[in-house]
Amino acid sequence: MALPRRNGRSRGTLLFLILLSITVLTLDFRGEGAGIVDRVRDGAGDAVAPVRRVANSAFSPVSSAFHGITGYDDLDDENARLKARIEELQGKTIQDEEAVREVRELLALQHLDDWAMSLPQVSARVVSAPVSNFEQTIELDKGSRDGIRVDLPVVTGSGLVGRVIDVSSRRSLVRLITDPESSVGVRTARTSQTGILTGEGAGRRLSVGFVNSSSDVKKGDLMVTSGLSGGSDLYPPSIPIARVTKAKVVEGELQQQVEVEPLVDVAHLRYVKVLQVPA
Repeated sequence: MALPRRNGRSRGTLLFLILLSITVLTLDFRGEGAGIVDRVRDGAGDAVAPVRRVANSAFSPVSSAFHGITGYDDLDDENARLKARIEELQGKTIQDEEAVREVRELLALQHLDDWAMSLPQVSARVVSAPVSNFEQTIELDKGSRDGIRVDLPVVTGSGLVGRVIDVSSRRSLVRLITDPESSVGVRTARTSQTGILTGEGAGRRLSVGFVNSSSDVKKGDLMVTSGLSGGSDLYPPSIPIARVTKAKVVEGELQQQVEVEPLVDVAHLRYVKVLQVPA
């Protein structure tokens, strides 16, 4: 008997709720309920808003990470394209600078000073750089068929580079003035004080021996080939070769300690001229 009463009470409650809902909706629709549903909805929204904000804060890093992961491939591709473009522009800049440098060197060779203008010359390109600090030699793309022979001096627009020590029909080997086995008779352009210039290896200043302690040699003096016999007759006179960086007189010694800096950057040669000095 209890079960039928409970079912009857439930049905009555359900019917009441349905009628109440219809009444509320009708009043809200007509405006007579002064927006009851809206107020209820707004109240519910206000109650849920703090929970929504906390949830958004908690899950926003996860969302950002997800978007970062999904967009990584596109970003990586874009970075690769930008890097390739930068390398392309840098390569073009280097090529342009290289071309300008070569043109300047060629122009300098065409305007050699008076010390070389009276001699026939063979222009050549450097095809091999020095292989070690102790063997300072370069190879040229011209040889005996071009009129080059052993012992001819090699120069640039700045001054002396070295001399030819070996020749084939199409190639020439040049010993640089920085080679430890190189020796050149020199004199100061200002006072004509003489000495023997010898190489000390790559990246090192040259030394000048046999300079009397009483000789007038100063820092900044220009050294040129002396043209004197006794080992320096391989070179015509007055070819610029170096500037004095140190001239020190030591008490009790008969010779000065003289160091010079070569005028030619022999480590970065591209074009040279071989002076065809008469045999």
